[in-house]
Amino acid sequence: MKTFSLLSILIILYINCLSQDNKKIDDARLLEYYQNQKFAEAADYLKGIYAEPFTDLKALSQLAYTSNMAGRLVEAEKYYLQVYSIDSTNTGTLFSLGSINLRRGNNVKAEKYYREIISRDSLNFIAYKQLATISGDKNDIASKIAYLQRANKLNPADAEVASDLSDLYVAIKFTDQAARVLNTAIAADPENIVLLQSLMKLISTQKKWPETVEVCNKLLKAGNESAEVFSKLGIAYYNLKQYSCGAETFAQIDKEKQNESIFYFAAMCYKELKDQNWAIYYLNKAIVDGISPNIASYYGEIADSNEKKKRFKKAIESYQKAFQFDAYPMLYYSLASLYESELKDRVNAAKYYKKYIAAKPPLDKQQKYIEYAKSRITAAR
Repeated sequence: MKTFSLLSILIILYINCLSQDNKKIDDARLLEYYQNQKFAEAADYLKGIYAEPFTDLKALSQLAYTSNMAGRLVEAEKYYLQVYSIDSTNTGTLFSLGSINLRRGNNVKAEKYYREIISRDSLNFIAYKQLATISGDKNDIASKIAYLQRANKLNPADAEVASDLSDLYVAIKFTDQAARVLNTAIAADPENIVLLQSLMKLISTQKKWPETVEVCNKLLKAGNESAEVFSKLGIAYYNLKQYSCGAETFAQIDKEKQNESIFYFAAMCYKELKDQNWAIYYLNKAIVDGISPNIASYYGEIADSNEKKKRFKKAIESYQKAFQFDAYPMLYYSLASLYESELKDRVNAAKYYKKYIAAKPPLDKQQKYIEYAKSRITAAR
């Protein structure tokens, strides 16, 4: 049996290491992967070239990038953290870590990375923009405004930041500030739809009705046929006393997007046009839309609570209020039961048992109640 010396073993290991290190990346192959968006294949290819554990900065950077683009976010974060441990001065690495954590829904970690960026670079527009988004997700409106203000100061022409900041200013009634932000951004990009949408919100709040009509029609011409645009346009027509235009505009809104406000202004347009039938029709729709569909159930629960507290008069009043909104079968049965069991009033009990049967309760779910109600009606005759 042949025996190897320690020196021979070390030489063999060294040669093996050299053979691994001498493996070269096929740049053309890697470029083809990138061009064809085959980032998972690129990552696997690089893993086959570089030997684990990966400690080379270039190798880690390539693996982090390809894994990130392939959607392998856990692997990408691991590689970027290794890059960061080697070179903590690289802002691009921090951006990548922030972006990865945003995609994974981990806003706490993402915020930490973006804060680190602005602690190093107080003029970093993108970091402020991302921090504004994170603050909005946390419903921290004050911080969102502060970050957007910094971003807007750094890049007043950015439409997304200008629009978001303007909308927030409008919401808190800082209309002068909103106008200044939008005017600057629109001067740089007059046809930007995002900015025009924010301008529409601002000038309609300012009750600048002719300007609102102009901007809304620009948006419609550009293909934005949202309910909000039609609604703002219709309200502007109403306030300009162009009632026919208003009624026609409201009629173009998708039925599923119509709401109490739209119904109300449509009704007012028809009222001014002396078409009382359509006015009544839309006012009734406004009433129905303005009332919760569960209100009858709420009154029924109030009645039940009053009944349990032996406040029978108040319970009856609550049941009667419930009937004004939705007289579903079990409400009648509950009131009938109250008259029968607590007040010993067979006449009213039979009256409401009859209403219960007339309301056509579901046979499959309420058969026992139906049979009992019928027996009490018969007994009262």
